[in-house]
Amino acid sequence: MTQAPHQPLSPEGAPKVELPDESALIAKLKAGDAAAYERVVREMGGRMLAVARRILVDENESQDAVQDAFVSAFRNIGKFEGNSQLATWLHRITVNACLMRLRKKRRQDEVSLDGLLPSFAADGHPAHAVSAWKHAPSGEELAETRNSIRAAIEKLPEHYRIVLVLRDIEGLDTAQTAELLETTEAAVKIRLHRARQALRELLDPSFRDEGHEG
Repeated sequence: MTQAPHQPLSPEGAPKVELPDESALIAKLKAGDAAAYERVVREMGGRMLAVARRILVDENESQDAVQDAFVSAFRNIGKFEGNSQLATWLHRITVNACLMRLRKKRRQDEVSLDGLLPSFAADGHPAHAVSAWKHAPSGEELAETRNSIRAAIEKLPEHYRIVLVLRDIEGLDTAQTAELLETTEAAVKIRLHRARQALRELLDPSFRDEGHEG
């Protein structure tokens, strides 16, 4: 049986890129150079919007979050010490901006995940036979698979979707995720485990290998 993926589900996580002449660019940003600001928006805006879309889903909310992130970044550029790449710093600010928006609109009652989790018989065994999954896709199937995964993730209740996105897509570790979500590492681990289980259930109809049931 092929298990649910526990590695990052997308290569689009925290950007590992360094802008050319980054040190000089940062110096210009700190000096208030308008052209430097425009360059950062032009070259990093797309990556930041991709992060926001994965967390917020809603397009308008995502664009507003990126604007919030840029405002926050430019206001605090003087505090940037260069201990990480500028892209990594902007990524964290974007994630924070998204989470702040979620906290403002979050409902008091979280949607239950129970209906998406696998069911078990009285003896502890799965109520339904667990099917093996097909081999990893390649070529034209890869884009379709990514779209299926994104669509399934969006179906998860927000409480669990955010943990899955931060850990398995954005590449944050458990401690960083707990800090951002203002919860404990134990809570993050539990939510992540349940989210992965639910995601596998959602993806199973698409990825099931019909030739290897049981």
